[in-house]
Formats: sequence, structure tokens, C-alpha cells
Amino acid sequence: MEQKNQPLVTIVMGSTSDEEKVLPAIKYLQELEVPFEVRVASAHRTPHLVEEIVLEAQTTRVFIAAAGMAAALPGCIAALTRKPVIGLPLSSKYYLEDSILAMLQMPPGVPVLTVGVDAAKNAAVAACQILAISDHELDAKLTKQSAAMANKVVDTDAVIREKYS
Repeated sequence: MEQKNQPLVTIVMGSTSDEEKVLPAIKYLQELEVPFEVRVASAHRTPHLVEEIVLEAQTTRVFIAAAGMAAALPGCIAALTRKPVIGLPLSSKYYLEDSILAMLQMPPGVPVLTVGVDAAKNAAVAACQILAISDHELDAKLTKQSAAMANKVVDTDAVIREKYS
């Protein structure tokens, strides 16, 4: 893997009110020891900062952009880079569909890879899968994790079968 101080993943959230929903992604990247950075920028209020973040992210290979409501942030980042952008739609009290559609309905040539609503961990898993294409150590960690998940299901199946036999 690269040096720990050089982020491979940059997480950008629209405001600090999104921090709690983004935390599962942060914890997952920490668990797998994937270097990352977390930033706050708004596509509507600080487009210059979004551009600055993308331009300064020299070592970043994948962006995770978390946003709710109009959710322009992932598309804004995707318009500024050729690196993969994973959109993380965030739920809000009044706007759910807007954030999903804003990420899914991107114009041809400017994709935003979109995970489920508030699925921060899946955004981090997807980022790690992209990185693992060229990182054998990370690929081994993901393979081990997948096997552990499968074993858990098999063990649970055995318990349930025994219980209802």
C-alpha cells in the first residue's frame, strides 16, 4: 500500500451535519488501514472549494461524495475528475428521492457510482474494491472479509436447521 499520509480515498460531505452518516465509511477505511481524508464542501455554496479539493487530491484514486437533498456534490466532483466517484445519497426529513436521482441520472460520460441511501459502509467497500484491483494486500483483506461473512451465514444456517429439525 501507499504511504499512510497519502490519501487514496477522499470523502467529501456537504456539511458537518452529514458526519454521523459518513462515519461507517470512515471506520471501515480505518479498519482496513486505507489512507483517506475527509473534507466538507458544498457544490452550491462553495464550488471553488470543491474544485480545489479535487485538484489538490493528487494521490486520491477514489472519491466518496455524500450529499442529501439536491445532491449535486457527487456530480460536481465527477465533472472535475476522471477518477471514480462514489455517490452516497443521504436521507433527510423531507427529501429522499432527490438525492438518489441526482446521483443516478448523470449525463453520459460523467458517471457517479451510487450506493444505497445512507449506505456509507458500502461506499467504502466499493472504494476498497476499486483500489484492490492494483493492491494485492488490500485484495487479500477483502477476500478474508468475504470469507468471514460467508462463514457467518453458513453457521447461522446450521443453527436454524438444527433448531427446526
